[in-house]
Amino acid sequence: MTQAIGTERPNPASAALDEMSPAQIVATMNAADFAVPEAIRAAQESIAAAIAAAEPLFADGGRLIYVGAGTSGRLGVLDAAECPPTFHTDPSRVVGLIAGGPTALVDAVEGAEDDTEQGAADLAALDVGGHDVVVGIAASGRTPYVIGALIEAKGRGALTVAVSCNVGAELSRHAAHPIELDTGPEVLTGSTRLKAGTAQKQVLNMISTALMVRSGRTYGNLMVDVHATNAKLRVRATRLVATIAEVDEPTALGVLEGCDFEVKTAVVMLRRGDDVAAARDRLSAASGRLAVAIDLPSSRHPALS
Repeated sequence: MTQAIGTERPNPASAALDEMSPAQIVATMNAADFAVPEAIRAAQESIAAAIAAAEPLFADGGRLIYVGAGTSGRLGVLDAAECPPTFHTDPSRVVGLIAGGPTALVDAVEGAEDDTEQGAADLAALDVGGHDVVVGIAASGRTPYVIGALIEAKGRGALTVAVSCNVGAELSRHAAHPIELDTGPEVLTGSTRLKAGTAQKQVLNMISTALMVRSGRTYGNLMVDVHATNAKLRVRATRLVATIAEVDEPTALGVLEGCDFEVKTAVVMLRRGDDVAAARDRLSAASGRLAVAIDLPSSRHPALS
């Protein structure tokens, strides 16, 4: 009999789960979740190596493409969807593929994850090439759809990364940069939307955020490429400009209104006395890096309160 992989083994701590009170269930799940940061800590070196390898490709205009099935696929789509409002990226720069297509985001598409050929076909449909980074996500580390996508990506010269939650995962053999998160048995046996999903979400946060930071989409730890599409974000943009440019908020708001609420453009206008076009040109010459454009080290801005 084949031994169950780590994420599918029964968890002794929750063997009597159906007899527990709500307080006991919460305490048991909370205790189990402490394994997540430890699993990520153990994988830090491989996570950082994958980001370092991806950085020059992404900076040169390549895409970050997540591929997964079920919870893993939904997490990839979620991370991709959060990049445009957070970093004002074009939606085509970070892409999420899920087995079964968009329908699978809300309804289970039975059998989709078992289709290796469809994984390859979906990846090929994106015309993936040598400047792209393809991240296969599978808690079990053996999802055929994801393996098919990684094999196709490798054949097309893309950089391949695998994120799984089992040691010695089959998925790892198909990636240049395998990341294995040993999260262990779930409170609800085999339900990888729990600890495994939490760990995967955190690692995807690290990958996308680090790539955005390294490509100049922040100023220190400030989201200066935020896309101010609603009232909350316009207030945030105003505070950012006021803080970095050291002006009052009415002044910051006035300049923002004249440059389509582009935070970096507004800061350069205020710090360098440029008009909108000159500020945008200065930012372009600095590859979008605000600290370079205003010729100030990033440590010179005060922290936001």
